[in-house]
Amino acid sequence: MAEDTQITWLTQEAYDRLSNELEELSGPARIEIAKRIEMAREEGDLKENGGYHAAKDEQGKIEARIRQLTQLLRTAEVGATPESHGVVEPGVVVTALVAGGEERFLLGSREIAGNADLDVYSSQSPLGSAIIGLKIGETTTYTAPNGRDITVEVTNVETFEG
Repeated sequence: MAEDTQITWLTQEAYDRLSNELEELSGPARIEIAKRIEMAREEGDLKENGGYHAAKDEQGKIEARIRQLTQLLRTAEVGATPESHGVVEPGVVVTALVAGGEERFLLGSREIAGNADLDVYSSQSPLGSAIIGLKIGETTTYTAPNGRDITVEVTNVETFEG
């Protein structure tokens, strides 16, 4: 693996869900879109064939998602949801005062969250990297992409119950 490859932590449930999605996209979805492209191609003039262009567009999206999932699953570290010990780490739900406003979010990957109604911040994001390792009650400051310094106080850390 290259040194700049990022490991993504996933629960077993998230890994299985993404593996199933990849299997579906790589098999039945690819076959279905190829049939739709062929049927649209048989209609004639491709320049003005909306069905053809829509199918080709969808094919591009499917292939992009296949590449994304393949890379994600290749670099995934699968494990149980980390149990909260009051320390910010990937895979926990954090409640924090961010620039004076309370936010509750999952630290990790959108793929972990699945259908959970939580904001998700990557561990590599400016906020995520600033709070990794902090304990409840600790405060730090980080520089946002717009150049502003933002103060963060961790008020709670809990186990993710995805």
